[in-house]
Amino acid sequence: MKAYERLLKYAVVRTPSDETSETVPSSKCQFDLAEILVQELKDLGVEAHMDEKSFVYGKIPATPGLENKPKIGFIAHMDTVSDYCDHDIVPVLHPDYDGQDVVLGTSGRTLSVQAFPHLTNLKGRTLITTDGTTVLGADDKAGIAEIMTMIERINEEQIPHGPIRVAFTPDEEVGTGASHFNVEEFDADFGYTLDGDGEGEIQYENFNACKADFEITGFAVHPGSSKDTMINASLVACEINSMLPGCETPRGTENYEGFYHLMSMKGDVAHAELHYFVRDHDSNLFEARQKTLRLIEKDLNEKWGEGTVKLTITQQYRNMSEIVAGCMHLIENAKKACEIANVPAQILPIRGGTDGCQLSFRGLPCPNLGTGGHAYHGPYEHITVEGMDHATDIVVEIVKLYAE
Repeated sequence: MKAYERLLKYAVVRTPSDETSETVPSSKCQFDLAEILVQELKDLGVEAHMDEKSFVYGKIPATPGLENKPKIGFIAHMDTVSDYCDHDIVPVLHPDYDGQDVVLGTSGRTLSVQAFPHLTNLKGRTLITTDGTTVLGADDKAGIAEIMTMIERINEEQIPHGPIRVAFTPDEEVGTGASHFNVEEFDADFGYTLDGDGEGEIQYENFNACKADFEITGFAVHPGSSKDTMINASLVACEINSMLPGCETPRGTENYEGFYHLMSMKGDVAHAELHYFVRDHDSNLFEARQKTLRLIEKDLNEKWGEGTVKLTITQQYRNMSEIVAGCMHLIENAKKACEIANVPAQILPIRGGTDGCQLSFRGLPCPNLGTGGHAYHGPYEHITVEGMDHATDIVVEIVKLYAE
């Protein structure tokens, strides 16, 4: 079975995670896909099981004589974002794509070259989108499909290999899944997540990340008699945002540049909230961003009264580069695999995070590989059949390299 055929099968199983949930997994629907994957692994001859948190683990013994080779793991996540995932997902194939704009069903949306210039490079391929009303789920079901297809190819082509481990995880999109990953049970020396964008991407530098939540308590009185009395919480919230650098947002930054990302806001006169994601690759700059936020809290409490502004900072993940720097063979072998597979390697920073960020700091160095997908987390998400084939080829070549 081709990797894209597996993606089409997995994509229609909706698995949005739920950031508001306190359960693990955060949504029961993730068990639905986990059960399918366990059975598929078993059908491929893999020793596999699912735990009570819906993590799927599989072990493939080494080819006789290669038992002492490094134990290499491959990981992808089962959940998708919750946005644009509230009804049935309908994948749409566009064979022999012409490199031009694509009208996405009757959604009123168009996948345009102006917004996504890389589309011209996909001309002649088979493009996969949705009808424009949902995510596709290639993030990260493409990674799952490519790992499964790698296993099938190893079996069919009788490729010699060392010990291989695979895992499919829940709740990556809400940043909590990896904290419940059983590193000891997985039993790998090193790992790769397949959770990147275009095929050939190799990533081992990610953001340092935290959430910053402001809660503003106002003082509500009648507006006709509020001179020097009223404290409008919504206006204080606006003041907080105005004190941050206006150009340091996701729209205004790229590559290694960090940002403050206002995720949501709500409020009235009496109470308001601001919820930010804070990101930076550089650990010193990351700490400086948090100090800026704490200074805003301090200054506005001095201005409006103690207790008006409350800031809560929650750490999320750190830059895995300080761990992977000690085992750069992971990057060199990934580059070599790209070369063998005739796919240009691209060493790029991750402007986000993966399960591998947390896992690297838990004893499993785990850089990230591209799956061939683009425009994740929205209705413009797309991938190509050929890109998935290339990504699968790269993983197969990595397996071969670690068996040498």
